[in-house]
Amino acid sequence: MSVDGFNLAGVIVMEIKLLKRFTWVVMGVLLWSTAALAAPESQVLGTRHQLPNNLVWLFSPQTELPLVTLELLIKAGTLEDPPGKEGLANLTASLLRNGTKSRPSAKIAEELDFIGARLAVDGGDDFATVSLTVLKKDLGPALELLQDILLNPIFPAAEVLLKVNQFKAALASAEDEPKVVASRAFIKDLYGAFPYNHPAMGTPQGLTAITRQDLMEFHRKYYRPNNTVLSLVGDLTPDEAQQLVTKIFGAWAAAPRPAAKLPAIPPLHRRQEVVIDKDISQANIILGNLGIARQNPDFYAFQVMNYLLGGGGFVSRLMDDIRVNRGLAYSVYSSFEPGLEPGPFIVVLETKNATAGEAITQVVEQLRRMMTQPVTPEELKNAKSYLIGSFPRKMDSMAKRAWLLGYVEVYGLGLDYPWRYPEFIEHLTPADIQKVAGKYLQTEKYLLVVVGKKSAMMSLPGALPSQKQEEKKDAEKPSHH
Repeated sequence: MSVDGFNLAGVIVMEIKLLKRFTWVVMGVLLWSTAALAAPESQVLGTRHQLPNNLVWLFSPQTELPLVTLELLIKAGTLEDPPGKEGLANLTASLLRNGTKSRPSAKIAEELDFIGARLAVDGGDDFATVSLTVLKKDLGPALELLQDILLNPIFPAAEVLLKVNQFKAALASAEDEPKVVASRAFIKDLYGAFPYNHPAMGTPQGLTAITRQDLMEFHRKYYRPNNTVLSLVGDLTPDEAQQLVTKIFGAWAAAPRPAAKLPAIPPLHRRQEVVIDKDISQANIILGNLGIARQNPDFYAFQVMNYLLGGGGFVSRLMDDIRVNRGLAYSVYSSFEPGLEPGPFIVVLETKNATAGEAITQVVEQLRRMMTQPVTPEELKNAKSYLIGSFPRKMDSMAKRAWLLGYVEVYGLGLDYPWRYPEFIEHLTPADIQKVAGKYLQTEKYLLVVVGKKSAMMSLPGALPSQKQEEKKDAEKPSHH
C-alpha cells in the first residue's frame, strides 16, 4: 500500500487526462502541490464520522482546487476467496463497472467520460478499493453513478466470461517472466492452504470454477457499509460532506459480517528448496519466510531493520555486499508486506546461474549478521532520517491523503498518526533492531525458490540429504499462478 513516490510530471499528465476540458487545472495542480508541501499541517489528518448503518467515513477539507477525491476500502479481498475459487474477490471488484440494473457497461463509460471523472476499482489481498476523483461541480452525478455501481452490479454473463478470459490470458502470459514464476511458487509454498497463497487475480483453475451466482453472493455478503471505510478529501465544507455521504450511502443496508474461517499458515520447520528449471542465463532467486501483520507492535523496528538490510537501495547492506563488493547481482533487495494477516518477508535477487549458490550464501550471511551484530549508530541515524523525512510524501496529494485516511482507520493508528510516526522511529536503538532481526529473520528455517538453468548452477548451499527438494521442469507450470 506504499505511495512513497511523487512524480510531478506523472501527476500533470494524469490531471490533463482527467480534466481535459479544463486546462487551467494543470497549473492549479502545480500550485497546490507546492503549497501542500510548504504549508504547516494541522495535527490531525481529518475528522472521523459514522452513519447509522455503521459506515465509518473520514473527511479532510482541501480547498486549493475545485476537486473531490473519494476512496472506499471494502474488506472483500483475497482473504475472503473460498478454496477452489481463487480470484473471486478480485473478479467481483473488477466487474463492478461492467453493468448495473439500470446501466450497461457502455453507458457507465460514457457517463464517466462526459463528466471527466476517474473511477477505479481494484482488488487486493485484504481489501477491494473503489476510488473516484471529479470536479466539485460534477460531484452530484458522479456520486450517483458510484452509488449505482457499488450497490447494483448485475455481473452480466458475457462480461464475466470476457473478464475471466482476460485474466487467464494475463496469468498465462506472465509465466514467461521468471520473476513471476518464482514469486508465484514462493507464495504458494509459503502459505499452503491460506488464501494469501495466490495472486489477487486468482488462478486459472479457480477462475474457471467461478459462476455468476458466486459473484452475486460474494457481493451480497461483503459489500456492506459495516464492512467498509470511506475517505473523502477535497473542496467541501463539513456540512456539504455530511449531506453528500448521508444521501449517497445512508440507505446502504448493513448486514452481519461473515465469520472468518482462515486455515493456519504452515510453519517452516526447516529450509525448504524449490528449483524450477528454465533455460535462461540468469537465476531468479527468492529467499524468505513469514513476516508480520501490520498491527504487530514490532512493525516500526522491522521497518528500520528491513531498510538497513535490503530495503534502502544502494545504502542497504545486501546491495553493498552482493552487488558493490562482490558483483554477484545487478539488483538485490529485501521487502516485507504486512497486512491484516502476516505477509511475507523476502530477499529477491537475480544472478548468473553459476553464481546462484554463492549469492544465496552471502544473503544468508547478511541475515545472520543482522541477527547477531548491532547495527552501527551511523547506519541507524541515516535510516531514521530517511524514513521520517520521506513520510510527508504519503500525503502530498489528495489521492494519497484519502488513502492514508483509510489506512490509519483500518489499522487503528489514529488521525494524528503522521505526527506521531517520528516518535515510533526515533526512539529505536541498535539493540531493538538486533532483537527484531533475531525474532523474525531465519537462517535455517526459510523457503528458497530458484528459477534458472539447473544444469548450469553449482550446488546450492544448505540442502541436506534428508530435506525434500522439489524440482519442476520448465514444461511443468506451478499448480497455482
